[in-house]
Amino acid sequence: MKKILIVLSVLSVSICSLYSQNKTIKGRVISDHFKILIGVSIMVNDTVEVGLTDLDGFFQIEIPVPENKISFMFVGVDPTTIELVDKCDNIEVIMMSSSTYDFITFKRAERKRKKRYKKLPEIHKQAFEKGIFTKEVAVGYIRKFEAFYLEEN
Repeated sequence: MKKILIVLSVLSVSICSLYSQNKTIKGRVISDHFKILIGVSIMVNDTVEVGLTDLDGFFQIEIPVPENKISFMFVGVDPTTIELVDKCDNIEVIMMSSSTYDFITFKRAERKRKKRYKKLPEIHKQAFEKGIFTKEVAVGYIRKFEAFYLEEN
């Protein structure tokens, strides 16, 4: 009976330690105008804040291993959600400035936002050339266009 209790307690402790493992993610966040964003909220599950960017736009967060979506939120820029790729520990993110679209249809506003979104890889390359980022292209995550005004089919 004592052996069974010992085995069960060892198994339960080892299982709990497996689920409590975290991974550390480092990176930097800037705007699409190459401005450093200070105090960007970094969240998982859209509700749990895990960190903020510092005075130079850098951050270091710890998230649970199974978690792979991170959201960045800041006043004046569109919220950004990325999906991490396995073995990723360093990411560089560009957030698009919010724009107001008056007197145009929602469809046209989405087209304008998508056009700006498609320029992000070029902006990332320019940030690398200016010494803001350490990598020429965005690696370590997948980012998809998020429609605000219309549902995508």
